[in-house]
Amino acid sequence: MKFTTIFAVVAAAAATVGAVPAETNAERLARGLSPNPPVRRSTPVGSAKRGTPSGTPGQCNTGAIQCCNSVTQANNPVAALLIGLLGIVVGPNVAVGLTCSPLSVIGIGGNSCTQQPVCCQNNSFNGLIAIGCSPINIG
Repeated sequence: MKFTTIFAVVAAAAATVGAVPAETNAERLARGLSPNPPVRRSTPVGSAKRGTPSGTPGQCNTGAIQCCNSVTQANNPVAALLIGLLGIVVGPNVAVGLTCSPLSVIGIGGNSCTQQPVCCQNNSFNGLIAIGCSPINIG
């Protein structure tokens, strides 16, 4: 009985201490005090910077830009057949490019893409299929 009473008193005291609202800068300024300094709550900007620039025209972070005849999901029947025959393991909602060829420099010597230009994570199947593709805008 004593333990339960002591525990209830300690719990009530902890709840009232934790329930005290923090003083806002508006309340401090109304009393003539200076505002509190800002609180840093996230990653410093210096450590969040990229190592290399992104969005460089005509480049992918994962390799050459690919021009694919079609881009579909891995659960598409044609894509699923190719993935199965090649023994590739991917999730059903992974974007894949079918019949792809690399684009080196856009717009030079007829090296243009009339279908879908994409950046893909895995282009190691000789253009038959490219895994993890993201469409890009080159125009």
